[in-house]
Amino acid sequence: MSEIGTAAETLYAEFFGLKERPFTLVPDPSFIYWSEQHKRASAVLEFGIASRAPITLITGEIGSGKTTLLQEMLSRMSETLTVGLVSNAQGGRGELLQWVLHSLWIPYEPGASYLQMFAKLEDFLIHEYAEGRRVILIFDEAQNLSTEGLEELRMLTNINANKDELIQLILVGQPELRDVVLRPNMRQLAQRVAASFHLPRMDVGSVGKYIEHRLKVAGGTGSEFAPEASVIIHKVTRGIPRLINQLCDFSMLYAWSVEERVVSLATVEKVLADGVFFGGRSVEEEMTP
Repeated sequence: MSEIGTAAETLYAEFFGLKERPFTLVPDPSFIYWSEQHKRASAVLEFGIASRAPITLITGEIGSGKTTLLQEMLSRMSETLTVGLVSNAQGGRGELLQWVLHSLWIPYEPGASYLQMFAKLEDFLIHEYAEGRRVILIFDEAQNLSTEGLEELRMLTNINANKDELIQLILVGQPELRDVVLRPNMRQLAQRVAASFHLPRMDVGSVGKYIEHRLKVAGGTGSEFAPEASVIIHKVTRGIPRLINQLCDFSMLYAWSVEERVVSLATVEKVLADGVFFGGRSVEEEMTP
């Protein structure tokens, strides 16, 4: 018996001739699959930054690849940009500003008032502008922000020097974020959104190419899954990358356990029947007209 904790991960990769597991859940830019929708989302992000859009909005389902897309973009950021990344921020007035200061490594005194913290931020933005650097603030999982929090962020885009805005916002979140921004009472925020894109789910063809791509990046041939297996994977996961990764990972583990070199439809169905995959629809639901 192999050592517990390393057996499944090492042996199933070795069994399929892979250098690593291709379907982990940790966002990894080296594995990013440039589907047509991800290419368009990336183009919108780049346009938003280059055009100095006050607010850029990117939305998509849970696990659609938004965070991976962000990480890939961050790896290519110019040195003329100062970037702050905030994930899962919550809280009321003042607390959100603390998140902003932390993301930009701006020190402030414990117990500082809102006005004192705002002055710290404003001084920092003016300094960066004088040094020829633009400040970009990214909020991941921005659907967790309250309407008051979003309005507070909008107010930050009013900070300017002459005709130049000193800060750009990129808001990334689940579909409900888009719904909130489009509410009548958020009209002022919506008017500041100069670039936006919604990441849709992948269709069945894209799912097959996605699976093939990740297998090749991991050192495989790309044909380790039977075509019919990819079809059921698309149906069950609804084309969401994170769910595809979960189901494919289990399917390769099951295939390794019975020394099956190509993951078959029957193996994927066995994973679903055993109930070890919680993220998607059941086989019974998918087979119902």
